[in-house]
Amino acid sequence: MNPSKLPAPAPIQQLHHYAYRAKDAEETRRFYEDILGLPLYHIIQSDHVPSTGEYCPYTHFFFRLQDGSFIAFFDLGDDEAALPSPNTPKWVNHISFRVNTEQELENTKARLEASGIEVLGVTDHHIFKSIYFFDPNGIRLELTAQLADEFEMLEESKTAHARLAEWNARKEQWRRERAEGKSAAPLKPQQNDRPEVVGKAQA
Repeated sequence: MNPSKLPAPAPIQQLHHYAYRAKDAEETRRFYEDILGLPLYHIIQSDHVPSTGEYCPYTHFFFRLQDGSFIAFFDLGDDEAALPSPNTPKWVNHISFRVNTEQELENTKARLEASGIEVLGVTDHHIFKSIYFFDPNGIRLELTAQLADEFEMLEESKTAHARLAEWNARKEQWRRERAEGKSAAPLKPQQNDRPEVVGKAQA
């Protein structure tokens, strides 16, 4: 079809849900409902997957966030957890939840640590502060308190496309050099937004 005749993209309003595999439904419920305070809101159970038709008994359960979106899980009834990606560092794949204030961030950190959960942070990202931890299924979670206001974020958005285009151009050059055997090291960004972290690593 001619792209000019395609309908406009539907306005995506918000996240509806993000779904992960859970090793155990009750262990997961205790973590998200009792510790993080997200209410268990909806259950779907079936022997067959509606989208594919394949046989795979499951319980699909949802926890509700304040904005009406959900984080959801599948317990496949086999006590198996999802395996981490072997080629991806543990800190890369994660989901971030937003809280309203830095004090709420500190309060949640205290609750997590009181439950024996290791927490990294508070980490200052300049436009927001975060803590990091893992749920019982090995999923890395982030809790974030926004520091930048809407005007500051709007200013950030004005350079986003240009910065990504610069990265993409340099990556194409890196690919050519790698194909020619000239480069083996990973591509580094031209601009370092976190120089203080480099300083700590070298100290």
